[in-house]
Amino acid sequence: MNLLLPRKSRRTFLRQAGLATSFFTTAGAFAEALTRTPAQTEGPYYPDHLPLDTDNDLIVINNGLTPAVGVVTYVSGRVLDARGEPLRNALVEIWQCDANGVYLHSADTANRAKQDKQFQGFGRFLTGTGGEYLFRTIKPVPYVPRTPHIHYKVRRGGKDLLTTQLYIQGHPGNADDGVWKGLKTDADRAAVTKEFVALPGAQAGELAVKFDLVLGVTPEA
Repeated sequence: MNLLLPRKSRRTFLRQAGLATSFFTTAGAFAEALTRTPAQTEGPYYPDHLPLDTDNDLIVINNGLTPAVGVVTYVSGRVLDARGEPLRNALVEIWQCDANGVYLHSADTANRAKQDKQFQGFGRFLTGTGGEYLFRTIKPVPYVPRTPHIHYKVRRGGKDLLTTQLYIQGHPGNADDGVWKGLKTDADRAAVTKEFVALPGAQAGELAVKFDLVLGVTPEA
């Protein structure tokens, strides 16, 4: 994916992206037991009008100079098939509310006056041969009645393969969240609830989280 960033911002993003990627590709980083990622509701706020910029950097829109408000977070992982093999040419989409709890959707009107116009709110990434994806976004925030989360959708060959959500490990709001509690097993909850950690070598408090998406499809699908 091309990143339409000012030259200095682009260099910074690529440098930090390299840190995030290396952090999650060290030996043993993908050694955990394979658990199929549970499907979850899309929710009411998948963007009804996609932004002009739909790249994988949600912090800066097009050539803007002002970044979005929030804790910068690198979200990365791999899209895997049912056998744990990487899935190439899978389109990963994420969307989430801004730091004020406002979605990029015309029906989310409660706090529209507080919307962060610098936050892209939605992004896409097409996986390569290794199935990897990467986004730069903000750490998700809570809003009534939801615990912090990032929405995900995976498509391939014109088909929707998975819709799910990513949660912050240890967040106190998880236990009271109806969608999170609706997951059937502890294994399902663990599969979508991940640790947000300080990015090694980062200078401005950036975070990183690894979230592998395991689909119930085979490479031939």
